[in-house]
Amino acid sequence: MQAPHFELPAIDGSHYYLEQDLGKIIVLTFWASWCPDCSRDLPKKEHFFQSLNREDLKMLTINVAGREGNTEEGVAFANKFLTQPTLIDRGTEIFDLYQATSLPTTVVINKQGQIEAKFGDKADVMEIMKTIGTLL
Repeated sequence: MQAPHFELPAIDGSHYYLEQDLGKIIVLTFWASWCPDCSRDLPKKEHFFQSLNREDLKMLTINVAGREGNTEEGVAFANKFLTQPTLIDRGTEIFDLYQATSLPTTVVINKQGQIEAKFGDKADVMEIMKTIGTLL
């Protein structure tokens, strides 16, 4: 399935367009600051993000603002714990567009812009990394 294109604001004030990274492997992780599974998942992905060559891979987190008490909670969490680019969903617009049903949800998009895999809240991070590794 072709990955739906989108545009979202980033917490640094810039705007991100999925089209700008087509041709790379793109990893999207949808999360919320209150989510215990996200708190376990994101640090492992953050460690992976910091240790790899980013030429062929773009890792992004998307704070699902519609699942937060307020937007500031997600921004504060991202500023404290994440160095990956963090986007802010408009409510649950992109979360719904990608048919995500749980937090975290990780979507791996291949270099052809197709959704290669989608992982829900109970997914093993090593399984996600293995999927990414087969595409690099």
